[in-house]
Amino acid sequence: MRKLIYLLAACLLIAVGAQNAHGQMNRKNIKKNNKRIASFRGKKSHFGKDKIYNSLGISLNALNYYGDLSPTPKRVSTDLGFTRPAIGVSFTHRFGPRYQLQAAFTYGGIRGADVESADQGDTENGIFRYNRNLSFRNRIKELSVIAQIDLWENQATYISRVKWTPYIYAGVAVFHHNPQAQAPEFDAAGNPTGKKGQWVDLQPLGTEGQFANLDPNDANYGIKAYKRIQPSIPFGIGARFRINEVMDIAGEFGFRYTFTDYLDDVSGNYVDLGVFDNTLARAMSYRSNEVATPNFTYTGRDGQTYTVLAGYGAEHPENLRGNSSNRDIYMVTTVRLTYILGKTFHRAKFR
Repeated sequence: MRKLIYLLAACLLIAVGAQNAHGQMNRKNIKKNNKRIASFRGKKSHFGKDKIYNSLGISLNALNYYGDLSPTPKRVSTDLGFTRPAIGVSFTHRFGPRYQLQAAFTYGGIRGADVESADQGDTENGIFRYNRNLSFRNRIKELSVIAQIDLWENQATYISRVKWTPYIYAGVAVFHHNPQAQAPEFDAAGNPTGKKGQWVDLQPLGTEGQFANLDPNDANYGIKAYKRIQPSIPFGIGARFRINEVMDIAGEFGFRYTFTDYLDDVSGNYVDLGVFDNTLARAMSYRSNEVATPNFTYTGRDGQTYTVLAGYGAEHPENLRGNSSNRDIYMVTTVRLTYILGKTFHRAKFR
């Protein structure tokens, strides 16, 4: 009994001494104390509450796009030449030995262009894409909340955390996007757009007939304008490396699964060019005349004559502009530097 009292008293003195020294000792002594605490084999606090701390991060990212303007119809097809940079800031709260919750803001861009990406040697898909001649850029502003689960547990305090650990993550996000394209000089009827070479917003134009009066028999009948604020599901893998007592660097590779097919402003069928009430909308809907010789003439619903490339720029169930069955995705590759703000230390519980 006496030995147990002595042991309890000694442990109490050690704990009190370590706590008082926390704000006074230099980094070397702090590290020694944390190693001493980590070596204690008493009862562990519930859910590793002695491992709780917060951190701030900055990141440099690369964005890639998967959608209707990818080089091929395959879901994994992307043009690495259109990789675009992005920057981000994050705040992370660590709950214990394995778990983190991270809130982040990311700003960057994605891009695609048929003429630059299409493989003209692919007679089935490449030529179709090249002749379609659509292009876009889109600036993404994303707010995300993701949960990270480390594969290696960190049983020490934040100063003596593991040297490195792989992790997986998933969460929810909301983003704002605004697809744009550079306007041509003329539309298919030869009318000047007045916007040659300028980047114009595509969503307000309704390039697939979203704001037009379509007939019930039209392929795109009932189409609605897409929203520029959309949800997504982030998921991926990463690895975090300790630089020193208060800084980490991490690399991540992940995807954003979206619920829209309009990151590129392309999804459904072509419409009769005569349904548009302005020249710019007509010019941005159909671009094939810029790269191919038109060979089909028809009279639009507005009474004008349009000469287009057969299979493009006219109302027909088989005149596809995109593939509405697949949603667009963008990939995020990240390098993140984080700085630990502090931690909440809970005294070890003794029996």
